[in-house]
Amino acid sequence: MKVTQKNFAASTARAVKDCRVFYFCGPDESGASDAATKIAAMFGDAEKIDLSGAELRRDPVRLADEARSVSLFGDKRVIHVRATGDDAHDAVETLLQSPVDGWPVIIVATSATDKSRIAKLLENRADALVGMFHPPDLKAVAGAVRMMADGMGLRMTDELAERIARSTALDTRMARSEIEKLVLYLDASPQAPRPVSAADLDEICAVSEDDGMMPLVNAVLSGDSRRIPSELSRMREQGINPVGLVLALERRAGQLVQLAGRLGERGDVNAFMQQESDARRVFFRDRADLTQQLKRWRGARLVRLCERLVLLHRTLIADNRNGELALAQGLAEIARAAAR
Repeated sequence: MKVTQKNFAASTARAVKDCRVFYFCGPDESGASDAATKIAAMFGDAEKIDLSGAELRRDPVRLADEARSVSLFGDKRVIHVRATGDDAHDAVETLLQSPVDGWPVIIVATSATDKSRIAKLLENRADALVGMFHPPDLKAVAGAVRMMADGMGLRMTDELAERIARSTALDTRMARSEIEKLVLYLDASPQAPRPVSAADLDEICAVSEDDGMMPLVNAVLSGDSRRIPSELSRMREQGINPVGLVLALERRAGQLVQLAGRLGERGDVNAFMQQESDARRVFFRDRADLTQQLKRWRGARLVRLCERLVLLHRTLIADNRNGELALAQGLAEIARAAAR
């Protein structure tokens, strides 16, 4: 079974009944993680077994062993796997060859899509679910924020929901954390709902780290190479994490992918971006930068940008000792490409 964020919610009941392997992937890691959390909750109280893709690459048999094993106290189990790319491929292949139906296995794969080797193993099986999650737009995340808030006993306006969506960089996991803090602050519950004001958000909700990163993100993607050295110096002074910066770049690239898809063959980027802003799919303060960047990054160039950012992300994770040098070189290359 194969789903996207559009039809995931409607497929969950059937999937939990019929499937034993769940694979969530795509550029929207927060959406994939939320989906995994929802599926796990639908299995009820169960012992959670956490495995990483790196562990399973070293020991491909372990996943099948854990899925077949019995809890010490006889409780139900759910196996959670955090993978990167296809590093758990051999383990999943071994699991599928097992003649015994084991405990549910839920996999969240970063840097992977529904074209990955694991997805190909699972997509045509009746006992498996493959979910592909693309980056959401502001309007979609604001709607999700409203739904989460309603479910926890908070009553908030569309404007406040949008504010939380923007402040968390469209990351629904961070948004959920902010809502949970508001619930505690206001002593809200589904049985005793409470209204949320702008002052409540000022007291409780965090400012996104992306706010400090966006000048550098915009300089790189707009091709303003002269600003990069000073912005990198500011980044070091503020202690901004290089991997966090690349994640912010990946989120912006994902937003450009969505915008380019909606733009299609139309040539007037300025008019299109005005429409997006009017429809509240783009924050008005970001419109000028996004317009400039969309003119530079389209088609094959945008595909290569996404690939380059994934490679830079992997490089930083693999060699954090030389992370600042690799980051500076990677950003300079991207900025030069944007300026052409």
